[in-house]
Amino acid sequence: MTSPAEGGSARVACRVPELLGAGGATGEATGALWKLAESGRQLDANVVRLAPGTRVAPHVEPDLDVLLVVVAGDGMLDGGEVPRELTEGAVVWLPHGSTRGITAGGDGLAYLTVHRRRPGMQIRRRTG
Repeated sequence: MTSPAEGGSARVACRVPELLGAGGATGEATGALWKLAESGRQLDANVVRLAPGTRVAPHVEPDLDVLLVVVAGDGMLDGGEVPRELTEGAVVWLPHGSTRGITAGGDGLAYLTVHRRRPGMQIRRRTG
């Protein structure tokens, strides 16, 4: 596959309704349903589905801003001063350094996240 840096072209990366299938947010598969995996990319992106009532525990992302787009279902964004309702179509900016957690509602929750790609691990010489 040609990387964007090598002159690749724009394309449709996935089709969310096909990923979710007939079950939408309440389908059988949970976790990451799709990941952007092309070589040479500058972004990471995932489509994630949470079963009804499940959650991603509150945590802090110190380095990366994350954009989250709710594509199906509903839930709550936890970790800030006040929990925020998440509904289909909501676009949420999660700035680096913020605490964030997500709880799926009774119909489950599916969302897309996009953020700058993390650099790979590097082995360096010990200094000092």
